[in-house]
Amino acid sequence: MRIRIVDAFTDRPFAGNPAGVVLLDSDSKGFPEDAWLQGVATEVNHPETAFAHPLPPGSDADWALRWFTPATEVDMCGHATLATAHVLHTRGTATGTVRFTARCGILVTTAHEDGTITLDFPTAPLTPTAVPDGLERALGATPRSAHDTGPHIGDLLLELADEATVRGLAPDIAALGRHSRRGVIATAPAEDPARGYDYVSRCFFPNVGVDEDSVTGSAHTALAPFWSARLGRDELTGFQASARGGLVRTTPRGDRTLLTGSAVTVIDGELLA
Repeated sequence: MRIRIVDAFTDRPFAGNPAGVVLLDSDSKGFPEDAWLQGVATEVNHPETAFAHPLPPGSDADWALRWFTPATEVDMCGHATLATAHVLHTRGTATGTVRFTARCGILVTTAHEDGTITLDFPTAPLTPTAVPDGLERALGATPRSAHDTGPHIGDLLLELADEATVRGLAPDIAALGRHSRRGVIATAPAEDPARGYDYVSRCFFPNVGVDEDSVTGSAHTALAPFWSARLGRDELTGFQASARGGLVRTTPRGDRTLLTGSAVTVIDGELLA
């Protein structure tokens, strides 16, 4: 069985967010046991590993898709979906549009001639909320606002004063985990949009075993409507200011959000277990 490591939301190796991708055999009857899926993801030890198997003709989708961090299964993952679509297209298994069925519903990916791929994901509902007691100390910064992002991603979205504050965060990761189901998204407007992005973010997910995620597609289903409302434009580009970094082009469309980015396969090997 083949396993690939793909860097997502980047056009060069060793940047963006790495994901494992395992395409299960076409004659597989569903997914293997959860313990095996989790074991592979733990062994890969990247933020997520995606597992997909093809569905029969006439199904609501083309592939069934699941994602596991090194610690647990998650409901939604953008970068590993982009990585999976990239593998399907580069190996010639799919062209154009691919539909996936996952815990969060039907997800659609569309490949473009320039090599980028657009993900069609559910928009995260944003609900203003009070900043929880103790969060400011855990984060090491004072939020201007806080929003709950709903059940699919389960994060707390925090607007900070400026890009420098986001880049300079050195939070107490364990303490952050007490304030949301998955973790915290910290964001601010870009200091200089001429650099090619409109807003910045960093994402900390201690409750799923990922202290800081490199580039988080799912978080951008909340960041896209948040910043489009503030900046007065639908088509924006977000830069996730992690050590690896990556760009996500975002377009909110009501209850759906489009996320566009590139991906690069860096390892193509054989899974023996």
